[in-house]
Amino acid sequence: QVRLVESGGGLVQPGGSLRLSCAASGSIADSNSMNWYRRAPGKARDVVAALSKSGSANYADSVKGRFTISRDNAKNTVYLQMNSLKPEDTAVYYCYADFPWNRYWGQGTQVTVSS
Repeated sequence: QVRLVESGGGLVQPGGSLRLSCAASGSIADSNSMNWYRRAPGKARDVVAALSKSGSANYADSVKGRFTISRDNAKNTVYLQMNSLKPEDTAVYYCYADFPWNRYWGQGTQVTVSS
């Protein structure tokens, strides 16, 4: 069993930045991929960014050039650096870990972009 705990969400003005963290209770180096999803009000949960075991990163078109996913294996933590935030980025952001033996979700952290 792996526990994922997100942090770093909050209220930010349009154009601002936030960095989300996802701390895992297990070794993320063992994962197939570490990912960030988000669920905006009234919408389905969608993938935002994915980071493979090899270090390859992929992003949703809506966040390309603004968001960066990274990880620190020594700290078992994955990050999502979010720049140039827009009101449409408002959502609950979830960490998702794909391990060979199972998949896990965090509890989510709220990000609100508003003036």
